[in-house]
Amino acid sequence: MRRTVFNEDHEAFRETIRAFIASEVVPVYDQWLEAGQAPREFYYTLGELGVFGIEVPEEYGGAGETSFKFQAVITEEAARAGVSFGGSGVHTGLCLPYLLAYATEEQKKRWLPDFASGAMMTAIAMTEPGTGSDLAGMKTTARLSEDGTHYVLNGAKTFITGGVHADRVIVCARTAQSTPEDRRAGISLFVVDAGSEGYAVGRKLEKLGLKTSDTAELSFTDVKVPVEDLLGEEGKGFSYLGQNLPQERLAIAVGAYAQAAAAIRFTQEYVQERTVFGTTVASFQNTKFELAACKAEVDAAQAVVDRALDAHDAGELTAADAASAKLFCTEVAARVIDKCLQLHGGYGYMMEYPIARLYADNRVNRIYGGTSEVMKTIIAKSMGL
Repeated sequence: MRRTVFNEDHEAFRETIRAFIASEVVPVYDQWLEAGQAPREFYYTLGELGVFGIEVPEEYGGAGETSFKFQAVITEEAARAGVSFGGSGVHTGLCLPYLLAYATEEQKKRWLPDFASGAMMTAIAMTEPGTGSDLAGMKTTARLSEDGTHYVLNGAKTFITGGVHADRVIVCARTAQSTPEDRRAGISLFVVDAGSEGYAVGRKLEKLGLKTSDTAELSFTDVKVPVEDLLGEEGKGFSYLGQNLPQERLAIAVGAYAQAAAAIRFTQEYVQERTVFGTTVASFQNTKFELAACKAEVDAAQAVVDRALDAHDAGELTAADAASAKLFCTEVAARVIDKCLQLHGGYGYMMEYPIARLYADNRVNRIYGGTSEVMKTIIAKSMGL
């Protein structure tokens, strides 16, 4: 189907990104996989290309775009090539919205130019060992010093994407105890300097998929965080987190759709080349029917993604809309990628084939950003159930 969600500027940007991936990422991607992360230098390259500054206002060195569709183009093109930009998606898709919405003018002048150039990589630290999706149950604390000049941060975080390379991390911490009436009260956000004394990067976690994304454990032992690095107002952190969730879930939906579309592309190429019993795998009716069914599902996912992208740019994407898009697209991707791997036979289980990496990378889509079960809860609540 002809897509109308992207304009000429988006498509010109797509060509730039496609050419960049082909020349700068694909030739070295196996090295990234072996290392378990994209090299730090790559993020400087993305900064020079302008990728990090797309949505950064012009006065801070960015392009000043407000459309999320440029990020969607990057996601689609990376999936199409079977590669990943490491933890950079968190830098632009998760961290930047918080800085734009809640940072003071002084903070923006201090952080955003380096954010756009790649000189300052960011991550966000919400999840703690043992709490999972229950953010209200976090134990990390930030106590204001007696002289009021800094907070003292103590605690630990896990599953922090981009945590190894991050120069600054948006850390969620308790500045006050919760109340029986409101478990979410007392949470604040801090933009913590990774070079601070007492800040430590623990294990780089070994994951099932997303091998080029550096995911780490972080710990804080009496880390002094200047009051100037408090993001937004003290005690309002939980409400801030909720306001960015629709975009986060939209990004996951886009990624899932793009992975499913890429799986079909890889599989079409494979079955047309692979021969068995003297004929190509593509010639069997089962292959044709399976891929046709996959394409129909991906067409539907594309329609959902495109509608959600338009709604987001118009400021109309609700929490329930984003949950629905994420639930549908991630479930579609799981089915499609599984069928496509099956059509590869034994080779589909070999990591040298992109379908195997897609299979592993895709699994987390139904977990992070809120599990499928959480999405169903949000949707049901919007239905009055």
